Amino acid sequence: MPKPVKMAAEKQASAVAGGIEESKENEKAGSGKNFGDSLGLEILQIIKDSQQQHGLRHGDYQRYRGYCSRRLRRLRKTLNFKMGNRHKFTGKKVTAEMLSDNRYLLLILMDAERAWSYAMQLKQEANTEPRKRFHLVSRLRKAVKYSEELERLCESDRVDAKTKVEAQAYRTYLTGMLYFELQDWKQAMEAFNKCKTIYEKLASAFTEEQAVIYNQRVQEITPNIRYCAYNIGDQSAINELMQMRLSTGGSGGGLLAEKLEGLITQTRAKQAATMSEVEWRGRTIPVKIDKVRIFLLGLADTEVAITQAENEETKERLFESLLSECRDAIQAVREELKSDLKQREVPYETESGKVSNLQYLHSYLTYIKLSTAIKRNESMAKTLQKVLKESPQDDNKHVPRPQDLIRLYDIILQNLAELSQLPGLEEDKNFLNEIGVKTLVYKAYRCFYIAQSYVLVKKWSEALVLYERVLKYASEVQKQAGAIVSKLKDLPDVQELIVQVNAEKYSLQAAAILDTNDTSEVESQFQIKDNKPLLEHLDVFHLDPLLVSKQASLVQFPPEFQPVPCKPLFFDLALSHVAFPSLEDKVEQKAKSGLTGYIKGFFGFHS
Repeated sequence: MPKPVKMAAEKQASAVAGGIEESKENEKAGSGKNFGDSLGLEILQIIKDSQQQHGLRHGDYQRYRGYCSRRLRRLRKTLNFKMGNRHKFTGKKVTAEMLSDNRYLLLILMDAERAWSYAMQLKQEANTEPRKRFHLVSRLRKAVKYSEELERLCESDRVDAKTKVEAQAYRTYLTGMLYFELQDWKQAMEAFNKCKTIYEKLASAFTEEQAVIYNQRVQEITPNIRYCAYNIGDQSAINELMQMRLSTGGSGGGLLAEKLEGLITQTRAKQAATMSEVEWRGRTIPVKIDKVRIFLLGLADTEVAITQAENEETKERLFESLLSECRDAIQAVREELKSDLKQREVPYETESGKVSNLQYLHSYLTYIKLSTAIKRNESMAKTLQKVLKESPQDDNKHVPRPQDLIRLYDIILQNLAELSQLPGLEEDKNFLNEIGVKTLVYKAYRCFYIAQSYVLVKKWSEALVLYERVLKYASEVQKQAGAIVSKLKDLPDVQELIVQVNAEKYSLQAAAILDTNDTSEVESQFQIKDNKPLLEHLDVFHLDPLLVSKQASLVQFPPEFQPVPCKPLFFDLALSHVAFPSLEDKVEQKAKSGLTGYIKGFFGFHS
């Protein structure tokens, strides 16, 4: 495509996109336009939506500032409220008599937001260029000036009561931000307290859904108030500030974030002055590096905050913050090791085989880093497992798949392999046994989800073999974990995995039998070759395509002849030992009467 044509097409697409965006914004701004004969403007809702959609979700204040400028230009064009022409600037101000449309109020609001976003952009850049702080204060003063003008316009009878209250809260918020940057803690605290009170009243006056945004603003203001109280002289506020920072995952925003980080570091540095050593796996390690002391002091608080985190996003931010601090501490120890090596020019292995204290401290910090990484990946895996069970697999919808979990368990196994190679722990048999058992557990889970991925593509034989491998790993874990079961309470439950694998095996076998389309791909070791009926191999799994056909071989019919035993013979063994009574007298009588009776009977004589 020629360059002029391409530029024209891009310009036309940009104009169309701008028109769509303008229509949406105007429609949204006009949604609260009329309450009877009064004007209304959802000030906090508008600025929060704009900030989230145009850069502030990622802390990009420059992008949000550009959006405010473009929206101001569109509003002035729509309202025909132009500041002169291309040759001459003519200043105009919005007056109370002009309030026939709530977009005039929106015009002033966007002016204030543009000045505030520019101040926040300069705040980020002032870390490397301190001179920009003067410009930052100037922009904040400009934002306060616009907010005061907005509050003055809202005093008109044409504006509804809710907008008046929101304008007052917005003005006190920006005023507090200005005094906060000027380090006028008393004035800033008064402004923030007033702003907090107004938003709490607004939250109590509406439904729960409408009150959410006001309560969020209250939560944002509370750390600023406690910081001001600390600087005024309230020493108890530091503990509350540290808890607030941990509960939000260290994601403070605005002017407070950097100041709060510096305050917490300063407080921990004072505590670190009394810390001289740490004990790990039966060995006491002296700690002389300040950065390492500060990290170790905050380690326990961060771990508690992770366990008490309300949602996964906060937990993830806390894990990232802890890993970042741990890397900095490890780097400080490495630099000390390099300088120590140059000074001594001897290896760290002592004659007894133990590594030096500095090298052992490096192993301890590396252990913390790798263990934290394992916990983070395990937490992510649990979240994915929960979503995987609740969400059905859909090709048209992005849902977690078993492959996502396989990658996480690969990283965990890699971290465990690094743990087993830490210097100074080669002879620690208990430690190596723990690592070995953990490795078997995560191998079992990794193998399980590899099998699940094969099930999705209907590779039944591979999945079945992998399920058997899972059971093998699980049985090894149960054999080896007896002595160290108390130290492995935080590991995933292997018994639950065994139950799940057994259920999946039977489900897989049924699916393999019913799936007649892919019988040609079934491995020969699982196919029937002897044509035995189903009744003869109920305890052995075989894939038989005939079982789902009309000629299914279930039993042998007609049944084959089977030999049966003949009728038993009975032998009278007692006959030889029986004494019979004498019958001689009866035999003689029969002999005498026998001949006479015969003669008489022959001749017809009867006695």
